[in-house]
Amino acid sequence: MATAAATSGGMDDFVKGIWRENPVFVQVLGMCPTLAVSNTARNALAMGLATGFVLLAANASISTIRRFVPKQVRIATYILVIASFVTAVDYLIQAISLELHQALGAFIALIVVNCIILGRAEAFASKHPVGRSVLDALGMALGFALALFCLGAVRELLGSGTLFGAAVLPARFQEWVVMILPSGGFFTLAAWLLLFAWWRQRRERRPQVAANGGAR
Repeated sequence: MATAAATSGGMDDFVKGIWRENPVFVQVLGMCPTLAVSNTARNALAMGLATGFVLLAANASISTIRRFVPKQVRIATYILVIASFVTAVDYLIQAISLELHQALGAFIALIVVNCIILGRAEAFASKHPVGRSVLDALGMALGFALALFCLGAVRELLGSGTLFGAAVLPARFQEWVVMILPSGGFFTLAAWLLLFAWWRQRRERRPQVAANGGAR
């Protein structure tokens, strides 16, 4: 029974970051990179994967050393750990694609101060074992990457008629130039937030509807 409870808790740690506590669509965190680099699906997915790697590595590392870090310097220690992985990711992206590195710009370095990563380190990794911390990081990373991809795909599709640089919409389609501009990020984010809020409210109403129907 204890093993089943632990497994259930681990799966909940993983799933909650994707839907129930999605860092962008529910918690509305990490808005700076979310709005800045989501003008194309490629940039959005790259930033999501880079942030996810740092989140996963940081959670695992901080959970491992949590008992040895004095409370007085825990935040400074967490930032140092996060910065080490961000530096590695920065050089890795630069080695893989200089064009992508230039497109993401300073937002790679700003992963260090991303409130999602530091928040999970303080709220979860510093209080739980490595296994659960890794599952929590995986869920949050997938949720963040999914959110960025949703924004980037819509903005690129409507703004350029392409997806990952490949033409998708017919040539006669009139591109919505505003979608690839900064203002397009706010419009797209607002639409996704409304859709996510509607979906959550609908899910919350289902038990009530079922209960009312059963009572009848």
